[in-house]
Amino acid sequence: MTQCVVCSSKAVPFRTIDKVDYFECETCGSLFADPAFLSDLETGRVSNYQHAYWESELHAARERSYGSSLQRIAETFLYCRIPIHRFVDIGSGPGYLLDAASQALPDAADMFYGVELFPPDESLRTRHPNYKVCSIGDAGERFDAGVCVEVIEHLTPSMLKGLAKQMAQVSSPGAVYLINSGQPDFVRQEDPNYLDPLGRGHVVSYSIEGARKIFEPHGFRVIPLPGRHWAFLLEFQSENTAQSPQDLLEKRLWSPLPENVAVLRDGRAGSLMYHSGRDAARVYLEYARVVERTNWALNLQAEIDKLHGLASRPMPEGEVAARESHLTRPDFSVRPAHAGLLGRARHWLRTHTA
Repeated sequence: MTQCVVCSSKAVPFRTIDKVDYFECETCGSLFADPAFLSDLETGRVSNYQHAYWESELHAARERSYGSSLQRIAETFLYCRIPIHRFVDIGSGPGYLLDAASQALPDAADMFYGVELFPPDESLRTRHPNYKVCSIGDAGERFDAGVCVEVIEHLTPSMLKGLAKQMAQVSSPGAVYLINSGQPDFVRQEDPNYLDPLGRGHVVSYSIEGARKIFEPHGFRVIPLPGRHWAFLLEFQSENTAQSPQDLLEKRLWSPLPENVAVLRDGRAGSLMYHSGRDAARVYLEYARVVERTNWALNLQAEIDKLHGLASRPMPEGEVAARESHLTRPDFSVRPAHAGLLGRARHWLRTHTA
């Protein structure tokens, strides 16, 4: 029996990629490469940060840095409940995100840091003075927030535990980090080629439960980001709260710390970063709410059909397609399919509960 390398539960075969077997944990849901392959990665017999990797990755790194990763920085400022004085890009690669952040927020350029343990050639790296070739534990700074974009899928659980320990050592109480990495649902639903042991070096897809197994022992709370199966938050020494992730995040987006808002409303660059981060985060939250309510409406309709003896009635193809489309990707240009279902549900409740 193959044991999960994340939580030690039973794992079953998932897929073979480039002659490397991948497995799926039946308990935490994480996807991972053959434990023997991961062991070779840890001992250096296999490397997923070779020169060829950086040759293929630099274009994508630059594209992310001057686009979506800036939004991730902005929303992290809004989620964080302590004033941010030092912000770190963990696994910064060539450091392009430091350059992008400095251009977008020139008044705050000095607060951004980047750490990279396996950098590309020096000629390919940023010249930003806060770019450091070291682990985060050796950076010599204490951080209040940060991002980690497309990194942890390269790390074995043992490596990730080491990173979690170092992050705890250098984090201020209340520090928030946004971790961007494809989760198992992302692999299944969005990018089946995401796992790639020899090309991109993606050896583990950590689920939310898998992330909790690794980060919670070091004092981090793992907060899912509704509407996204490719990112989550870590908060160090977080206050206990019964709020759902949706409610917690909405509250923080609508009432962020004034100090952090002031950084995003940069005096020379204007308020683009503030609006970009807030609106991008809200889109995902609203999408998650639409899916949640659509599923609720469809489940309620199914119960109503059963009560009316309609469960065996074949559903017209057009209705099937409409319902399935709303469960995968919303189209806000058309009237939501569940509006009629809600009306019918309310009518039935009024006539049967009077």
